[in-house]
Amino acid sequence: MTASSSTSITVETPLSEDMRAMIGELNVTLGSLTPDEANYSMSAEDMDGPETTVFVARVDGRAAACGALHRHADGIGELKRFYSRPQFRGLGLARRILEHVSELAASEGLARLVLETGHNYDAARRLYEQAGFKECGPVLDYPENPYSVFYTRPLTAV
Repeated sequence: MTASSSTSITVETPLSEDMRAMIGELNVTLGSLTPDEANYSMSAEDMDGPETTVFVARVDGRAAACGALHRHADGIGELKRFYSRPQFRGLGLARRILEHVSELAASEGLARLVLETGHNYDAARRLYEQAGFKECGPVLDYPENPYSVFYTRPLTAV
């Protein structure tokens, strides 16, 4: 990317053609890194509902990265579907999407954010730890397994 690249982060439907393609890439990537029994992928249709808000980073109009807030009972927000396409990695897009998700969750009065990620997803784990997430035991209804790592972070209203 060049200094003249235009980057935007907006809420979008996961059902557009380019988002379906990026979600498909994400699912293939996760499938290559995680056994089926520990793979908690979501389809575009799974992501399309009032409980989920999908943020998309675009670089010069191209879908470059995504991440979502999935709301649960008891004031819990779950981070889902964080992904940066390989050619856009290193631009800080996932960090910026995480900031948008955190701001939205706090503005809605959610008490905390949680997530499940793969034990071998080093870049994701660095992102979450740098953003103040702490490793914890299983969250929500995820089972304990050797392939998952769980994180939590309290929120304060903005």
